Amino acid sequence: MTPNRGAQMLGTLNNTAEENIMRQNEGSLDRTLRVIVGIALIAMVFVGPKAAWGWIGIVPLLTGLVGVCPLYRLIGMSTCPRR
Repeated sequence: MTPNRGAQMLGTLNNTAEENIMRQNEGSLDRTLRVIVGIALIAMVFVGPKAAWGWIGIVPLLTGLVGVCPLYRLIGMSTCPRR
């Protein structure tokens, strides 16, 4: 294998990996629910019980806004209607 061929293959693998990482795997209902739950949990830090564990709401909020769930990716699940 020539050095150029190896670099081309590596570039192809990197592009494929980047495309797979950023592909959305959450449907619109799933995303909406995640954003609502995330905001509700974060609000608990400031209002109501004022529990510090409410900061865990950052996780569903971010995954809902971005549309990509790393756990879904690990188990091969998707709620997104398009493939």
